[in-house]
Amino acid sequence: MSLESKCPLCHSHAGLFYEKTVKKYYRCVHCLSVFVDPRCYVSKEDERKRYQAHNNDIENPNYRRFVSPIIDEVERKFGEEHRGLDFGAGTGPVIAKLLGEKKYVIDLYDPFFWNNPEKLEEKYDYIVCCEVMEHFHFPAKEFELLRSLLKPGGVLFCMTDIYSEKVDFETWYYKDDITHVFFYHRNAIEWIHSRFNFSGVKIKGRIIQFLA
Repeated sequence: MSLESKCPLCHSHAGLFYEKTVKKYYRCVHCLSVFVDPRCYVSKEDERKRYQAHNNDIENPNYRRFVSPIIDEVERKFGEEHRGLDFGAGTGPVIAKLLGEKKYVIDLYDPFFWNNPEKLEEKYDYIVCCEVMEHFHFPAKEFELLRSLLKPGGVLFCMTDIYSEKVDFETWYYKDDITHVFFYHRNAIEWIHSRFNFSGVKIKGRIIQFLA
């Protein structure tokens, strides 16, 4: 395998950053993000199996608490009169169900479990992308799509672990999920903000808000 690669987000040069057995990770010299060598991606079948193993059960109080920060942010800015999209909803769309209980209208899209391409032809007041962006094989393409789906004044709410130089990558739990392939540095968040013409971006812990 090469000691060099190209960043799938900003397409800048990336050098070998970390390797374990046959798996290699590269770090972009521009946006400073870390990503898995595409030749190390798991198969679509194994990816689906991994998602099916997630405990995304609406009756699970731990998972309800886990998603509560992103739900709280949605509720602060939008009401039941607004239309949302749960992008990457997974096997159990807990966020959509919890918001639905409060009369919010939120559509579902997931390439594995809610493959409704017609939902990607609509416009939304807000989009929820919870624990999804780290799975993007083509992050630039995905963020271009997400930006195009937002109405003026809309918000894209993302939740992920942000990579920084303070992270001990060798022991970092977040890299160990076989379906996590891209780890965003704050520079990458700013790059997305600028490149896709978001009017603003806010980072609060694990919650990232891109403002249309």
